[in-house]
Amino acid sequence: MSTRVFAGAFALAWFAFLPAADAAQHVSVRDLARVVQLSDPHFAPDGRMIALVESHADLESDEFRTEIMLVEVATHAIRPLTRERHHASSPRWSPAGDAIAFLAPDSDKVVQLYVMPMGGGDALQLTKGKDGIQQFAWSPDGRSIAYAVSDPKPDLKGEDKFRTGFKVGDDDYTVTEAVRQTHLWLVSADGGAPRRLTSGTWSLPSSLPPGSPSSPIKWSADGKSIVFVRQELPSTGERFQTRIEVLDVASGDIRAVTGDATFEGYPQISPDGTSIAYWRARAGEAWKIHDVWLAPFAGGAGRDIGLKLDKNVYATLWMPDGKSLLAGGNVDTTAGLWRLGLDGSVARVVLGGVVPTNGYWMDVDVSRDGRIAVVGQSANDPYELYLLSAGGGAPVALTHENADLANLTLARTETVTWKSPAGITIDGVLTYPTDYHEGRRYPLVLYIHGGPSSASRERFGIVEQAFAAHGWLVFEPNYRGSDNLGNDFHAAIYKDAGQGPGEDVMSGVEMLKSRGLVDPARMAVSGWSYGGFMTTWLAGHYPVWKAVVAGAAVTDWVEMYDLSDGNVNIWDQVGTTPYVAGGMSEYRRQSPDSTVTSISAPTLIMSDTGDFRVPITQSFGLYRALKDNHVTAEFYAIPVRGHSPSDPIRQMDVYQHWIDWLDRYLK
Repeated sequence: MSTRVFAGAFALAWFAFLPAADAAQHVSVRDLARVVQLSDPHFAPDGRMIALVESHADLESDEFRTEIMLVEVATHAIRPLTRERHHASSPRWSPAGDAIAFLAPDSDKVVQLYVMPMGGGDALQLTKGKDGIQQFAWSPDGRSIAYAVSDPKPDLKGEDKFRTGFKVGDDDYTVTEAVRQTHLWLVSADGGAPRRLTSGTWSLPSSLPPGSPSSPIKWSADGKSIVFVRQELPSTGERFQTRIEVLDVASGDIRAVTGDATFEGYPQISPDGTSIAYWRARAGEAWKIHDVWLAPFAGGAGRDIGLKLDKNVYATLWMPDGKSLLAGGNVDTTAGLWRLGLDGSVARVVLGGVVPTNGYWMDVDVSRDGRIAVVGQSANDPYELYLLSAGGGAPVALTHENADLANLTLARTETVTWKSPAGITIDGVLTYPTDYHEGRRYPLVLYIHGGPSSASRERFGIVEQAFAAHGWLVFEPNYRGSDNLGNDFHAAIYKDAGQGPGEDVMSGVEMLKSRGLVDPARMAVSGWSYGGFMTTWLAGHYPVWKAVVAGAAVTDWVEMYDLSDGNVNIWDQVGTTPYVAGGMSEYRRQSPDSTVTSISAPTLIMSDTGDFRVPITQSFGLYRALKDNHVTAEFYAIPVRGHSPSDPIRQMDVYQHWIDWLDRYLK
C-alpha cells in the first residue's frame, strides 16, 4: 500500500559484477555493472546465521542473477546456498531452523516454491502451477506453508479459444487479458497436493515496481489464523481499497479487523498475539504519509501511534519483548530506524554513517534476542549487511561484497540546506566535480528524484559520481512532496503538483549560485518519472537551462488518470477527477504540457515502450510539441515492459545517453 502510486522513482537496479582495474579510476557508467546488491536479510531462529539475497549481473545474457547466501554472524563467513539457481529469492527459515524455503523459476521459467533442508540434500519443489508464486509464509509448526498465487486462466476449448475479449476495469493501458485475482493456498512442507484457502472476486494485492512489495501474509502464533490484506478488486486502480482481514484456516471463515476499508496494509502480529501493527495513510487521506497504526487482533478500531514519529514508514517489525516496534523511513538526507513505543514514544537507533537502503522498502530484520540486521550504504560502499547489537552501539559490517569498488576515485558529497519561498528549511545533496578546485565555477546538473514520495539521500551513488567525473556539480534537491521532512511537507503537494515544488528546487539553485559554485550559463535539469515531471515543469517555467533530460516524464495528468497503473487514484494528487465540473482545468493547470511550448533548451526524451506507470504516450506528446516549435530534441525509446529497464545493458545504455546529451551542451 503506497500513498503515491502514479509515478514511482526511477529505480534502476545498479548491481552487477565485472573485474575491476587495479589502478584508481574515475567513476563511469560501466561501474554500474560492478555493484553487488544485497537484500532481504533473515535471521535463523537461533540467530547464528543470516540468509540474504545477493545479485550480480551477467552481461553475456544481459540479466541480473540472484542467489541466496548464508552469513555466519560470529565469523562473518559467507557462502552460497543456491549455486545452480540463478534467480532464487525470498529466503525464509523454517520455525525450527532446519530448512529454508525460497522462490525460484522452474524449467518453464515459472516462479515456484522450494524447500531446502539445511542438513544437506536437494531442494524439494512444492508447487507446479502455471502461474508464479507471489509470496509465502511458514506455519508456526513448520509442517505447511501458505502461499499466494493468481487464479488460473480459464481452460478454453474449441471456438472459445478465440473469444479472448475481456472486461476492463481500473487497469492500465498495457493490459492484454482480464486481470485475475490472487488468493491463498496451503501446501505441506513435505510436498503433496495444495489446498485452496480463499476464493472470490476480491484479491490479495499485488505490486508493480518500483514500489513496496505486496503486503506480506502472517500466521498467528497458534497456527490457527492467517492475517492478510484484502483488495476489493484486483485492478491496480483499486489498490487503495484495502483492509486487513483474518482467515480461520480450519473453517475458512474470514473477518475484518478494524472496520476501515481503505489504505490498510503490511500487518505484523505482536509476539503475544494480541495486537496487529500495520500501515495506514494518516487520517485515512491518500495524499498523506503512511503511519504505523495498532489494532486488537480480536478486532476493533485502529489507532495511529506514528504521529510523533512523523515518518513515511517503509519498515515495521516487532521487537521481541512486544513493547515497541522497529520502524524505518527517510529523514533529512538519510534514512533512519527508530524504536516506536506502543504509546507513540520514539527513540532513534544509532546508525553512525550507515544509511539503510530504501527503495520503497527497507531490508531489515530483528532476531529473537533483539539484534538488528540491516542492508545499508555508506559514503564509499553501496550495499553491505550490518549488525546492530541489542544493547546499541555502532553497526558492524558483516559483509564486504563491494570491496572491489575501493579503486574508484569518489567526488565529495555533502548535505545542503536553504530556505524555501514558503519559509521552510529544506535540504538536498550536492556532489562536487571529482577534480573540484576552490574558487572555480562549474556546470550544474539537477538530478531530481522521482516518487514524489521519496527523498534524495547522502550516500554512495554511481550515477551521481559518474556525473561528477565529467566535471559537473550534481544537485539532488528535496522538494515539497518528498517524504523526508514529515507529513506536512509531504502533503503540501496536494493540489499543487508543480508550482510549489518547482519554487523549492529553484530556490536551491539560487542558493548554490550565491555561493559562487555555479556557472549560470551552463545549467541542466534532468530526472526520471516524477523527476521527469519536475524536469519538464522547470524547463517550461524557467528558461535558464542549457540542456534537458526528461526520462519517463509525466506531462499530462489527464493521460495519467486514463492510462497509468495508478489511473483513478491520480485524484489524490490533483484533488479531483478530470471529468467533473472544473476538473479538466485543474488537471491542465498542474500539467507540464500547459507550458511545454515554452521549452527552448535541447531536450533528450527517454521512455520504455511498455511503461505502465508513466505511459510512453506522454513522451510522444512532449516530442511532438518540441519538434513543432523547432526545439532540438531526440526521443530514445527502450523496447521493454516496465517503468525503467530491468536488464544491466539497457540500464547502462540509458545513463550513457543521459551523460552524452549533457556533455554535448555543457562543454
